[in-house]
Amino acid sequence: MNRLKDIFTFSEEFPLIFTQINFWIFFAVAYFIFALLYKRIHLRNAYLLLISLFFYYKTSGLFVGILLFSTVSDFFIGKFIYNSTHELKRKILVTLSVCINLLTLSYFKYAYFFTDSFNALFHTDYEVVNWLALWANGFTDLSYFTVDAIILPVGISFYTFQTISYSVDIYRSKITPLNSIVDFGFYVSFFPQLVAGPIVRAEHFVPQITRPTIVSKEDFNKGTFMILKGLIKKMIFADYIAMHFMDRVFDTPDMYSGFTNIMALIGYSLQIYGDFSGYTDIAIGLALLMGFQLPVNFNSPYKAINCGDFWKRWHISLSTWLRDYLYIPLGGNRKGTIASFIILSVLLIGVVFALGDPIVTAVVAFVVLVLGVLAIRYKAVGKHINANINLMLTMLIGGLWHGASWKFVLWGGLNGLGIVVYKYWRKVSPYENSTKWFSHFWKIFITFSFITYVRIYFRGESMDHISKWYHQIVTNMDFENALAVLVHYKIVFIIMIIGYVSHWLPQKFKDNLESKYATSPIYVKGIVATLVSVLCYQAFSSDFQPFIYFQF
Repeated sequence: MNRLKDIFTFSEEFPLIFTQINFWIFFAVAYFIFALLYKRIHLRNAYLLLISLFFYYKTSGLFVGILLFSTVSDFFIGKFIYNSTHELKRKILVTLSVCINLLTLSYFKYAYFFTDSFNALFHTDYEVVNWLALWANGFTDLSYFTVDAIILPVGISFYTFQTISYSVDIYRSKITPLNSIVDFGFYVSFFPQLVAGPIVRAEHFVPQITRPTIVSKEDFNKGTFMILKGLIKKMIFADYIAMHFMDRVFDTPDMYSGFTNIMALIGYSLQIYGDFSGYTDIAIGLALLMGFQLPVNFNSPYKAINCGDFWKRWHISLSTWLRDYLYIPLGGNRKGTIASFIILSVLLIGVVFALGDPIVTAVVAFVVLVLGVLAIRYKAVGKHINANINLMLTMLIGGLWHGASWKFVLWGGLNGLGIVVYKYWRKVSPYENSTKWFSHFWKIFITFSFITYVRIYFRGESMDHISKWYHQIVTNMDFENALAVLVHYKIVFIIMIIGYVSHWLPQKFKDNLESKYATSPIYVKGIVATLVSVLCYQAFSSDFQPFIYFQF
């Protein structure tokens, strides 16, 4: 009874995380009640809204109020957009929706980023004050909320993008608004994907809300398979290798050789894939068990043959969201707008300033100057710049979405640069149309190496940590002791090999494995589930291991 009390009351010590038993007890109870209600659509939606809000409350406490604010404001703005016949009014309303959501996101996620950048640029010493907490404390004599810190609500980047897509899709006449705020609240807060995606587009999910629940045998089989696969990815290929190797190295990179640092970075590529795709696999599986389809978010990203291909396979719901709601509205590959040039200039200046390296500053200034002169003198150069400026801007903003730091902007910019370079390289590459296995292997190897290398700006705690990592790579590779490192962490490296090999297996083999699971008797499924549970339990640590993308 005490365990149930801990699960169904708020406690920071007992969050509802997919990898903890508390969540599965919660889901079992919630699913039992769902089975009694699912035939009545409105009651089903109201029930799922309530347990989703409770799930978020268990994860983020009173920040559920921010989720409710976003839900209420966008529900009514969506109604006003749909009912308005005046185009200017419709534009004002959709702009209002975007501004409310982005300002809310910016307040909680980027307040320190903007303040620190301003202080560094103008040599001031402004401090962040939580004005929302100050206002809330004004209603009582007691100070319930701290005013000297702004805490980032879990998953705010995900549900903010979902509510924006709802208003924009109504404006574009792709959907009609939901009549019930309960139904809309369910769309915004559906608990499997609420805190770490995938980002659900209104045009894809809203039509499911008013349909009867149908959980077919195929849905059950695929749903349970996805859950088991996700648990293995997260608890073994992500958490185990992180706890027993990578976290130690990244915490103090200067204490390890360059070789060990490189191996840790290679391991991190497996960790972040296992962590994030594991979460979305579980989310998709849970949704299927309740009769709802969530979008695919990963498609074997480390099989990508170039950077552009990688971003079509990695975090697909974000990549397509940025394409449809940012890249194309800015002009796509046709032209760069004045806004594009201004925003890109600000971001580039910020990255250069954050790096603080005079050589980098000089190189960037020289490249910008040369490109500017060539664009003025030669129209063809200007055309190429216009064709790529929105791509670079989208990747830079995508980097900023991932974290409120200039190192994330730099990471996004490097990925964008990788896409642009490949666009021109493929025109002269003698291997572009080659069907030989070695050419295909080489493309995958180069792409994986580049994606893994730039992740140091994603994983590094600070630019100082990243500098230490580089220093060890350049000055202390220590190949003489490489074998000793591999032997000492042999279990970790064996798991890494298994993880990468399983990722690179042919898709046909994976489909056959899923098919065999689906057609197996129920007792076989039970045995498989038991074995996976035991395996994950053996790898489980008492240390709390949140999903990486919770911070976004």
